[in-house]
Amino acid sequence: MATQNTSTDPNANLASAQTITEEEIFTAHLGGKLSVELTDPLEDRRDLSIAYTPGVAQVSRAIAEKPELAKSHTWASRLVAVVSDGTAVLGLGDIGASASLPVMEGKSALFRRFAGLNSIPIVLDTTDPDEIVDTIVRIAPSFGAVNLEDISAPRCFEIERRLIEALDMPVMHDDQHGTAVVVLAALTNALKVVGKELSSLRVVISGAGAAGIAVSELLLAVGVKDLIVLDSKGAIHADRGDIAGKKLEIAEKSNPRRVAGGTAETLAGADVFIGVSSSKVPEADVASMADGAIVFALSNPDPEIAPDIALKHAAVVATGRSDFPNQINNVLAFPGIFRGALDANAREITTEMKLAAAAAIADQVGEPAADLIVPNPFAPGVAEAVARAVAKASHK
Repeated sequence: MATQNTSTDPNANLASAQTITEEEIFTAHLGGKLSVELTDPLEDRRDLSIAYTPGVAQVSRAIAEKPELAKSHTWASRLVAVVSDGTAVLGLGDIGASASLPVMEGKSALFRRFAGLNSIPIVLDTTDPDEIVDTIVRIAPSFGAVNLEDISAPRCFEIERRLIEALDMPVMHDDQHGTAVVVLAALTNALKVVGKELSSLRVVISGAGAAGIAVSELLLAVGVKDLIVLDSKGAIHADRGDIAGKKLEIAEKSNPRRVAGGTAETLAGADVFIGVSSSKVPEADVASMADGAIVFALSNPDPEIAPDIALKHAAVVATGRSDFPNQINNVLAFPGIFRGALDANAREITTEMKLAAAAAIADQVGEPAADLIVPNPFAPGVAEAVARAVAKASHK
């Protein structure tokens, strides 16, 4: 049942977030953000004999004879590996493995807080896809799912594909699919506000990297027909001779009118703009969009167009920031997606599971409004609803 997100103000804590000091930030990160806790007491020799030698040997022997027992008698089946090579971290870019570790710790903290899942951050001091894939495959018995994070395109596409093929467990690059799921959820509710249908939309996506490609694929999967993706050289289409790989795949399925040029040419009359790049969009281009326009300016920390400017011309505006209404944040998706996949013992995360996650997120807003198209991630039940929907979809 859909529930309106009224229990928690979507703008709560914005004022306090704007006054966070550097000292507070560094103090909170001192010593890292994670720790390991025991599930049972370890206080005396008896406890030691059960948790370690000699008792543990019985469990190890049992698993050796029946490998499936590892799922019930170790933490592996409920442990998510958060893996990065530090090449595309937030808005910081290629900062390397060590510098990316605080972000991966934060991701693990979100898994625990929102989905009750254990996870472990793993940063790899290599950018070679072969080495990354080989490393993860070799350590895979230690965990039950893989969350790829902040790996630059186009390498991220190959790494994810190869790991899905090699591993018998859920694998998802969150920068791609978590973003796509939340964008679809937000768009679903934004369309209710403006009274438009998916099939009739003209959509422009700025950014042909990991997020842009994944958003494009998911929107095409749900029936958007007129979709244009922009890279740094403008609109991509099948007639361009300078694109290959994932870009070419999307080009062959999108831009049916073969529109060329940048935002000036593509946004004229468009219904939806989705920005997942650092490229700025002139106000005049947004002003040229159709009545009831929807603008998702998701670049962080600086949106493609300032929300107050976009609101002069668009009916619904969203960003990736927490200090504006309608924050499109992956935390609405990935904890529940992985929880649902693990609950269902799923071997992979399918398109159907992503669509179910998007619908569940959208349903958490009972009465969408221009400034309320996605739920607050702290609202009770969001991750649980996503997990249930994902688990159900995995059995279809």
